[in-house]
Amino acid sequence: MMPNPKNYGDFENSLQNKKPDSNWPEALKSLWYDAKGDWKASHDIAQELHHDIGSWIHAYLHRKEGDEFNAGYWYRRAKREFPRISLEEEHREITEFVLGAQ
Repeated sequence: MMPNPKNYGDFENSLQNKKPDSNWPEALKSLWYDAKGDWKASHDIAQELHHDIGSWIHAYLHRKEGDEFNAGYWYRRAKREFPRISLEEEHREITEFVLGAQ
């Protein structure tokens, strides 16, 4: 069993693993799969997260996909403004938010 990352550096180090720990929160697993380049696995998890964090991840993923219309819908569901930062910065922001919410 791998403990939940304590910070973004720990999260980045976990990307060396073949998969996230099964005990991690689903939101963190979704972000992990995205960081590993598996958009579909990340999206499959995010679309089942029926809360603001899930909507934020879902929005980010559609923004990454280039579907700004759909991303806008999910940002509104997450009660967030459409970001003006890079995708990498947003991924880190969401990950740090999720890590702080544990």
